[in-house]
Amino acid sequence: MVDTNRITGAARELGGKVQGAFGDLTDSRRDSAEGRLREASGRAESVYGQAKDAVRHAADEAYDTAEDLYDRGRRTLHEGHERSVEWPHASLVVAGLIGFGLGLLVRGRN
Repeated sequence: MVDTNRITGAARELGGKVQGAFGDLTDSRRDSAEGRLREASGRAESVYGQAKDAVRHAADEAYDTAEDLYDRGRRTLHEGHERSVEWPHASLVVAGLIGFGLGLLVRGRN
């Protein structure tokens, strides 16, 4: 989705170009200066809209990546649970080894 600032900025820039060209044709310094100012203002608004679009796109990409990682982690945990159900004795041995290792770490600090 394109930001509205890009659309209005492009329109303002085009209007400024037309007004500036009209001022140049009629030797009207006022119209020429106003046209150049409107053109610069429109260009700035358009760039602002482009920046907003870029930030929105980056946020969408970050959200999609986080969602992917969350789903991958959930599946990995589910697979680990399924394996522990299939091999309960192996799960008990692993849990015991982890507990033993943590006990050594805690005992070593005192």
